[in-house]
Amino acid sequence: MNKVWIIDDEQSIRTICTSALEDLFEVEAFANASEALIGLNSTQPDLIITDIKMPGMSGLEFLDKVSVKFPEIPTIIITAHANIDNALSAYKGGAFEYLTKPFDINEIRKLAIKATRSNGINSTDVKNSSKNNIVGKADSMQDVFKAIGKISKTDITVLIRGESGTGKELIAQSVHTNSPRNNEPFVAINVAAIPHELLESELFGHEKGSFTGAQSQRIGRFEQALGGTLFLDEIGDMHPELQTRLLRVLSSHEFYRVGGQKPIKSDVRIIAATNQNIEKLIKSGKFREDLYHRLNVFRIELPPLRERKEDIAELVKYFLNKSADELKSDSKTIDDTAMQFLNDYDWPGNIRQLENICRYMTVMAPSSTITVDDIPDEVKIPHSDSTAAEQSTSNGSGSSWEENLTDHIKEVLSHSNDLSLFSKEIEKLLLKEALTASNGKRIDAAKILGLGRNTITRKIKELGL
Repeated sequence: MNKVWIIDDEQSIRTICTSALEDLFEVEAFANASEALIGLNSTQPDLIITDIKMPGMSGLEFLDKVSVKFPEIPTIIITAHANIDNALSAYKGGAFEYLTKPFDINEIRKLAIKATRSNGINSTDVKNSSKNNIVGKADSMQDVFKAIGKISKTDITVLIRGESGTGKELIAQSVHTNSPRNNEPFVAINVAAIPHELLESELFGHEKGSFTGAQSQRIGRFEQALGGTLFLDEIGDMHPELQTRLLRVLSSHEFYRVGGQKPIKSDVRIIAATNQNIEKLIKSGKFREDLYHRLNVFRIELPPLRERKEDIAELVKYFLNKSADELKSDSKTIDDTAMQFLNDYDWPGNIRQLENICRYMTVMAPSSTITVDDIPDEVKIPHSDSTAAEQSTSNGSGSSWEENLTDHIKEVLSHSNDLSLFSKEIEKLLLKEALTASNGKRIDAAKILGLGRNTITRKIKELGL
């Protein structure tokens, strides 16, 4: 029977793990890592399950020592302190898997069986675990952290999917930072922000005189990212002609500058991201299915903020401290009532919107503690809107949209003399409706709003749509 060691300073965890595994393995429990390390001098288990934070030697320090002397012993890390740095540190030390407390009994049984059958083959080996600015206790974010750890030592192509503002570029940067390419460039380009007529040159560069205005040779993003990582954001907006060329580069690992005659080797890891439903784009003929399969080798799904509300409090704390550092001011706290408003809000702009709100509150709050009065109206409006709607229904009264809008503006002004955030919400609403009416076609949406194509592209990016 295979031997399993449980190392945790909490008696309850040792008891739970022992009860879950004793019918499958010969189980021995240790209250600290030092005792287990001494035990390794006389015998070696087939699997070690250890906590991270313990008095004396930590689980990560223990894991480092075990991986040097006994690299063949698989290890499962368990911890109540769930963050990306712990996850990456665990994988860097050679952990077979990483679990957060509280964990499911059946899950640890399945992992233990899988680990002992793997003969010590580790999931990954994270080369560089530098500080990562990614916050997340939610289970969905733990899955993201694990995914980053498991793919970091590879050159596998990654597709990151998630709504606008969920932090796709931050995740791409983390994949790069924790990969063997971390000493080479990380180059990002937003495909949607560049007209497709210019995107080819932007990606692949051009030779002097290759087209009107090409007065000198230009190095494209693929060459800038040589040896490193190229992040293609909003890949779903790429023009079909460029999709074909990108597919060719991914297949042949070489490309030509616009107007060029010599092929250039492409030693670049590709990470792509989109906030669109690629499957629908494929069905409508707007995205190549073969390119999708080339990009979708490994997929990371980022949850919207409304589905990970347990992270909002920690994110607010992080962004308030970050804003204070950027603005060179004292860091502010937020009271419970104000925090409840933030928790109740749906955050259509996701983490990007939350960061902007925290920056706004840092500037506008007169005291060191942020209260409800300091929260911008775009967060408080959903509450007042529902109340007003109920009152209107019960009174059987109605007003024109101009009167309602005027009253609403007066209400906003009664709390703040700054209408900038409110005007942005109005602009965002107009853009959303124009895009809906045009079935997502930006040129048609621009015509509806009387805007130029470049203007609407810029506004979509600025407003996080």
